[in-house]
Amino acid sequence: MKLSNATLKDLPDGIEGPSYDRAALSAGIVHIGLGNFHRAHQSWYLHRLMQQGLAHDWAILGAGVRPYDAAMRDRLAAQDYMTTLIELDPEGSRAEVVGSMIGYLPIEDGNAPLIAAMADPAIRIVALTVTEGGYYIDPVTKGFHADHPDMVHDAAHPDSPRTAFGAMIAALKIRRDAGTGPFTGQSCDNLQGNGAILRQTLVSLARLSDPELADWIDRHCTFPNSMVDCIVPATGPKELELVRTFGIEDAAPVTHENFRQWVIEDTFCAGRPDWDRAGATFSDDVHAYETMKIRILNGGHQVIADVGEVLSVETISGCMAHPLIGPFFEKVEREEILPHVHAVPGFTPEQYLELIRTRFSNPKIVDTTRRVAFDGSSRHPGFILPSVREGLKAGLPVEGLALVSAAWARYCTGTREDGSTVARNDPFWADLQPRAVAAADNPQLWLENRVLYGELADTPGFAEPFARWMKILTAGGTEAALRSYLGV
Repeated sequence: MKLSNATLKDLPDGIEGPSYDRAALSAGIVHIGLGNFHRAHQSWYLHRLMQQGLAHDWAILGAGVRPYDAAMRDRLAAQDYMTTLIELDPEGSRAEVVGSMIGYLPIEDGNAPLIAAMADPAIRIVALTVTEGGYYIDPVTKGFHADHPDMVHDAAHPDSPRTAFGAMIAALKIRRDAGTGPFTGQSCDNLQGNGAILRQTLVSLARLSDPELADWIDRHCTFPNSMVDCIVPATGPKELELVRTFGIEDAAPVTHENFRQWVIEDTFCAGRPDWDRAGATFSDDVHAYETMKIRILNGGHQVIADVGEVLSVETISGCMAHPLIGPFFEKVEREEILPHVHAVPGFTPEQYLELIRTRFSNPKIVDTTRRVAFDGSSRHPGFILPSVREGLKAGLPVEGLALVSAAWARYCTGTREDGSTVARNDPFWADLQPRAVAAADNPQLWLENRVLYGELADTPGFAEPFARWMKILTAGGTEAALRSYLGV
């Protein structure tokens, strides 16, 4: 059956669809960045509330700001903005249809439809999933990147911006002038202090064109920090065929693991859904949850993805089953990451590592090493180097983490050990690749990328093992380096 409102009554046996009247829903959230993660995570939590008869005035309007978002809009519009979610459990998969999104705004230059929607007083939350590297953070200062061409454009053309942030500011100006009040800006990206970073970007951009508006936004809008977690692979031919085995024709299905977590600061200036009734956690200490997740899970992904790519291991579960990569993950996590992570309610670092090991090893989740290795220039500084700095500060070893960085440099040379080519996989690939090739003979050249490494380039406790591992990787290969580190 083709997924649509008209066919919901005909869903195959065993597949749960919306029990609520979708025609009676009204929008309360605009979500910018309708990738797989949002549809498997935030959209699902809201759907579960709606199944309980709650939050029917909090439905989602999807949005995008790039031309390529139009293709996703077309796919979702053809099936009334619903998504089939397929949970991939080693003990058996199941599917459900999520209906919490009721529209997807047209994508136009200048973002007029998006601005108009966010200016509507009924919209009380504007949420985003725009990736870790999408917040215009200056790579050197970690502050606002005011000189980025997108920010220069939006500051000069505040009524016809090209970015989500410029559109949010334009909508907030309308709301301020009309006296309809602020909305909450809610980042759902994997950034420590993601709400604070969203505030920084929005207020700083507004200040370039309208300082009084910037002050109003800073004073009246709220930006809750949050931690989000669910492994959600990309959708390709395999997933499109999988959804058909459930008896559904869906042009944009989403597969996901059998685990979700969402920890949120309870700071919403215009109200919020009761997400905790669907399993989310409201906490005043999001930072502790963020640190555990970013260091152990996201950092763990980077530990194994680059060596997996270089050795042509296609999936994360394949890396965990590899006789060298799996033990490499375990040793680095236990000896060099866990010592700097504190317990949170419900989890010690050791218990969380056990959970992550199980999740990464799930063979039903076809999560590619290429996807996880993407944008290392954002992920390594965010997920790996904080553990390096804390290890050095504590006088503990960082040998394995230095090898992780060296393996990333080896990956960025653009070839795998079987001779195949690594296609461009980083926004800064044009700079990283020649630097990585040169670092095979002079490892220090890689660390001289101070935008990424800063003072670590001059810190012997990190720079010396990095150089040693680069030489082993170049002369003996990745398996030789892993064996040396593991002592096998």
